Amino acid sequence: MRTIVTTVTLREGAEREWDEVMRERLQAARDQPGWLEGHLLAPVDTRTTRLIVGTWETVADWEAWHSAEAFAETRTRLEGLELRPSEHRWHEELLELHRV
Repeated sequence: MRTIVTTVTLREGAEREWDEVMRERLQAARDQPGWLEGHLLAPVDTRTTRLIVGTWETVADWEAWHSAEAFAETRTRLEGLELRPSEHRWHEELLELHRV
């Protein structure tokens, strides 16, 4: 299992539209082989930054998702709302805790 954290910087005023398109993308990711969970986060101290946290069974599953039609369909719409290219960083899970 691997988790990727993507940091995105949005153009001022694009927050609402970007969030809507990203929600569509994350809904579509739920149907992809290897997808386990996803989170869309907005830091409380800045309006134009977003973090996408996705957990996948393998990096190859995530890469295959990037070739899927549902991903490509949202790519152009999102890129036009972003100030600069997003940054990706993979993480290995060391511990997972949940309230029972």
